[in-house]
Amino acid sequence: MRRNIMRATGAVALSAVLAVSASACGGDSGGSGDKNSVTIGFMGDLTGESAGIVIPPKQGAALAIEEYNATNPKVKIKFKTYDSQGKGEQAVPLAKTALTKDKIVGLIGPAFSGESQQVDPVLEEGKVPSISPSATNAALSKNGWKFFHRIVGNDDVQGSGIGTFITNGLGAKKVFVVHDNSEYGKPLGTTVESTVKAAGATTQVGVIDPNASDYSATVNQVKAFAPDAVFFGGYYAQAGKLVKQLRQAGVKSRFLSGDGSLDPGLAKGAGGTVADGSVIGCPCLIDPTGKASPASKKFSEAYKAKYKTDTAIYSAEGYDAASAFIAAIKAGNTKAEDINKFLSTVDVPGVSKQIKFTPTGDPASSAIYVYEIKGATLPLVGDAKTAKLK
Repeated sequence: MRRNIMRATGAVALSAVLAVSASACGGDSGGSGDKNSVTIGFMGDLTGESAGIVIPPKQGAALAIEEYNATNPKVKIKFKTYDSQGKGEQAVPLAKTALTKDKIVGLIGPAFSGESQQVDPVLEEGKVPSISPSATNAALSKNGWKFFHRIVGNDDVQGSGIGTFITNGLGAKKVFVVHDNSEYGKPLGTTVESTVKAAGATTQVGVIDPNASDYSATVNQVKAFAPDAVFFGGYYAQAGKLVKQLRQAGVKSRFLSGDGSLDPGLAKGAGGTVADGSVIGCPCLIDPTGKASPASKKFSEAYKAKYKTDTAIYSAEGYDAASAFIAAIKAGNTKAEDINKFLSTVDVPGVSKQIKFTPTGDPASSAIYVYEIKGATLPLVGDAKTAKLK
């Protein structure tokens, strides 16, 4: 899953998001108000280890709602945030509070897959729709939930896209896959491995403990295998340590990871420019120049004017999630069940993609993009299906 900042040149400024994190956690309005207002919630890690992944979509959502309210609509939207710190045990009671006390009619989030697995049954029981801007575990849309939606492609789509890039875009023949055994990292790694194997690559798999700091056992396995590429399924904090230890051991293989590593913490954890050349795949679009999406240029300008920083990981998807709820409310739907019914047929333009959902809540279409770490920036390489790197 996720959080780097793109410059106007199309590169992600890895350092600036730290300032975003310090200034983006306040100013929420609560409650469901009267008949002239409804409350939309946002849930995710806003102050914990992975806050950098979650603050950008929170800001994107807040911007969409602010723009909508500025039009003086008949029904205004109040925006309430819930800081779960990415932990299910904190997310569940927060969700219950959101339903019973704040009377939300929709939830943007949860941001992560693990907390989504625990919170969405609560939302199902309460008959309140959710749209996650960043939860990618493929199993989430296989639970039979009727109120679950997400803007991003799942890990099957992401893993397949990254795997295709590894074999086609990099030409790798030997690939070592490492994962952190999490609900996010393990299935992502499994899909990457199956994709590269299907393309003829030789693979080996290793597992790290995300709570450990010494990955020498796995590093030694990688070194002995001598792969062309190493893929890590997990989050940036561990990715940075892994890259550092691989390079210290003399492993020069191209390092890749998924959206959970699209964060300045990876480069910081690796140290200096050690992570340069690493490639991060993401079902998110960070495109301030409008190269891939004309709408993203306008959005990026508004985002920078509001937050004094460039668009970041999942900021566009947060904006699009809010836009889906806004479209429902504009159409006269102010009750949660009516909004959910509207979402089953919504089909409106978004920043990252056309906003439309399948019957299971997945986006009707999704592309995977790849970004390459270069010093303090992470420029967009392109669509994983067609991008090439030497």
